[in-house]
Amino acid sequence: QVQLVESGGGLVQAGGSLRLSCAASGRTLSTSAMGWFRQAPGKEREIVAALTWSSGRTYAADSVKGRFTISRDNAKNTMYLQMNSLKPEDTAVYYCTATKGAYGGLALMREEYDYWGQGTQVTVSS
Repeated sequence: QVQLVESGGGLVQAGGSLRLSCAASGRTLSTSAMGWFRQAPGKEREIVAALTWSSGRTYAADSVKGRFTISRDNAKNTMYLQMNSLKPEDTAVYYCTATKGAYGGLALMREEYDYWGQGTQVTVSS
């Protein structure tokens, strides 16, 4: 079993920055795929960014490419999402997620993931 705890959300003005953290406990993530999803009110949960823990290969959705950066710290078993140049349309609850077993590549679909954090609210004011 893996527990994921997000932190770092909050209220920020448009153009500002936030860094989300996802601390994982329970077992090593050395073979997992991980990602960040977000869900705005009345909308579907969508992928924001993803990575493979072992190789560090990353993916970013077109809507955040060039503004958001996903990364991980092996020693701390923690994943990050650096969010710059935030826009009001980035307002959502952001979720950290991980696959259960060994994963050969990036996981981009919600159905591929097994573990989810409780979510952290990000609100961007105009």
